[in-house]
Amino acid sequence: MVQTPEQKFELITRNLGEVLGADQLKATLAERDIKLYWGTAPTGRVHIAYFVPMVKLADYLQAGCHVKILLADIHAFLDNMKAPIELVQARTKYYEQVVKSILRSLGVPLEKLEFVVGSSYELSREFSMDNYKLAALVTEHDAKKAGSEVVKQVASPALSGLLYPGMQALDEEYLGVDAQFGGIDQRKIFTFAEKYLPMLGYSKRIHLMNSMVPGLNGSKMSASDPNSKIDLLDTKKEVQNKIKKAYCELGVIEGNGVLAFAKNVLFPTSELRTGHAEFVVLRPEQYGGNTVYTDYASLESDFAEEKVHPGDLKSSVAAAINTLLDPIREHFESAEMQQLLLEAYPPPAAKPKAVKQKKKHNKRPDAVDAEAKAEAGAEVKAVEEQLANTNLD
Repeated sequence: MVQTPEQKFELITRNLGEVLGADQLKATLAERDIKLYWGTAPTGRVHIAYFVPMVKLADYLQAGCHVKILLADIHAFLDNMKAPIELVQARTKYYEQVVKSILRSLGVPLEKLEFVVGSSYELSREFSMDNYKLAALVTEHDAKKAGSEVVKQVASPALSGLLYPGMQALDEEYLGVDAQFGGIDQRKIFTFAEKYLPMLGYSKRIHLMNSMVPGLNGSKMSASDPNSKIDLLDTKKEVQNKIKKAYCELGVIEGNGVLAFAKNVLFPTSELRTGHAEFVVLRPEQYGGNTVYTDYASLESDFAEEKVHPGDLKSSVAAAINTLLDPIREHFESAEMQQLLLEAYPPPAAKPKAVKQKKKHNKRPDAVDAEAKAEAGAEVKAVEEQLANTNLD
């Protein structure tokens, strides 16, 4: 289907939290299709919120964009060693397999995507020289500020975290793209790139941002917080248990992680997979039976008016999530994928058990010393008696 530049702009920007450079995007689309990239650092195990950028990548492909997926292996190591260097390679392969598995489950054609590993060009002489040039321009304040929402914040940060924003800015140039796509938590890095890339003689890029998906506890969903997220390889029972424990008060919309799942994951993926958005609240007939929702606004309105019970919403969301995850779980059941998972996330080494020393309770120190001396004297006497009874002839 032939699309006008206006239609492509609408498809590229729909459901985004923010766009920086909208006029630049319109001007580029008037001449040609755009090139963009989405990057991910292979750190913790991938969680279900990854469906959100994957749905948006499908929009970009439909709009004729040339899409690259950056597996930012060096960034994973730089971010306070979220991925130890000896595990980075395996985790990079794991992330690629997971991303491809998600896209396949959504019916997104992989042949239109290009996967790039960061170390394939970030270790080059040219990239390194530009990185040094940035280091001579960027202030410590700007580097810290840029990474404050993305790089793990600790009391005594390593220098590596300050390099992270500059390298992400340079990725835009070395990947040869017009735009970068990411979560709204990347905004400070995006504005950092807009400020500093022109100082190196490179053009300012367009930045497209998704809203962040709240976790099960209502805060940001994070790979490092197991209580906030659902792992893509969680079992059906684990999904049910996590949703059951999630915050979901009757009639309360604010901070409701279960409703947020429906809005940001279930409705968009349903539309992409079947051609129309649909979510079914499952209920016994005596409580009104099942209700089919074709848009999120109607579900939210009914929940706010207490027409949908939290228990029914939770069980329905858990069932929909498990349906979504089934093909991904199946892909990772093979021996090859299980081995990759083990290499990427080996079980922690068992801690050696401490040997407990016997304590002599309720005795004065001088009494303990006297007892020890008596035991030693008895041992000496026994040895003397043994020697005396030994025939040396």
